[in-house]
Amino acid sequence: MPRRKPAEVHGLLAIDKPAGMTSHDVVDRARRLLGERKVGHSGTLDPDATGVLLLGVGDATRLLRYLDVMPGGTVDEPITSKSYTAEVVLGVETTTLDASGEVTAVHDMAATIATLTVDAVQAVVDDHLVGPIMQVPPMVSALKVDGKRLHELAREGIEVERPARPVTVHVFVVESIVDDIVRVRVTCSSGTYVRSLALDLGRLLGGGAHVRNLRRIAVGVFGADDCITLNELGDHGDPRKCLLPMAACVRTLTNVAPTDDIRAAVRVGRVLPASLFSGSAPWAVVDGDQVLAIFEPFANEKLGDGMARPSIVLDHA
Repeated sequence: MPRRKPAEVHGLLAIDKPAGMTSHDVVDRARRLLGERKVGHSGTLDPDATGVLLLGVGDATRLLRYLDVMPGGTVDEPITSKSYTAEVVLGVETTTLDASGEVTAVHDMAATIATLTVDAVQAVVDDHLVGPIMQVPPMVSALKVDGKRLHELAREGIEVERPARPVTVHVFVVESIVDDIVRVRVTCSSGTYVRSLALDLGRLLGGGAHVRNLRRIAVGVFGADDCITLNELGDHGDPRKCLLPMAACVRTLTNVAPTDDIRAAVRVGRVLPASLFSGSAPWAVVDGDQVLAIFEPFANEKLGDGMARPSIVLDHA
C-alpha cells in the first residue's frame, strides 16, 4: 500500500462554525479549500451550536491538545478552558438536552418563573454548579462505552449507565431572565457539557430545562475575533494565507528558544536536564513561527528526576 503523501500545509485555522453543520463537516470543507487531507479539530461542537472551532492543519494536528490549555497548570493536571453563551429554557426537557430533540418531560414552573430573579438564580448556580463538580455525560455525547459512542447507542434507543466524571466550571454567570429563558455565560474545563449544566439548573429550580442558542465564544485564549467563517475562507484568493502560524498553537505554554544543545537533542530525541528550561512544563521549543518540539518532565531509575525529554518532535525540526 503506498504511503500517504506528507502534509504540505501546516498551521492553525480558527473557524466560526455556523449552525447546521457538524464539526466533521467543517473539517471536510477545510480539507477541500486548503487542498490538504491532514486536518483535525480540537473539540466537537454540536450541529446546532455555533462559534469557535479550532482546526489543526498538517503538523498542527499534533498540537491540538494544547489549544485549550491555560497558564498555571501542570503536565499531569492542566488547566483547560472553553467559554460559551447559551439560553436555558426552563420547564421542558428533551432527548438531546437541546432544542433539536424530542420533548421527554414538561414541568409546570410558571409559579417559580414568576418569582425568579437574576440574583436568586445566581445564588443557586454558585452553590451547586461552580467549581469542581461531578457530571454525568449525556447519552448524545461522543464518549465511548464498551467501544461504541454514546450518541450511536442513543440513536438505537439504547441507554446505558454513564459514570459521573470530574469537571470544573470556572465561571457561570446568570446574565438575564426573560419569561422562561435564562441567559448564561459559562467558562469550564474541556469535557464539560453545557447542556447537562442547563438540565441541572432546571432541576435545581424545581423542574427541568434544555439549552438553545449555544455558542462557543472561546477555546483557551482563542476567541471569536480570531475566527473567520467558512464563506470567508472560500472567498479568499489563497485560503492557506488564513492559517495562523504553528507557534500560535503553543502560545500559552512556556516557549523556549532553541540553543545548540536543545536542537541536537530534538534531532535525536535525547533527554536533557530540565534545568536547561525555564518556567513551568511543558516547554515548547519555538523558532520564529515554527514549533520544533514539546519537552516534558522525565525521570527513570538510571537518570533520576529533573530531566526533560521531547514528547513531540515535528518533521521540520
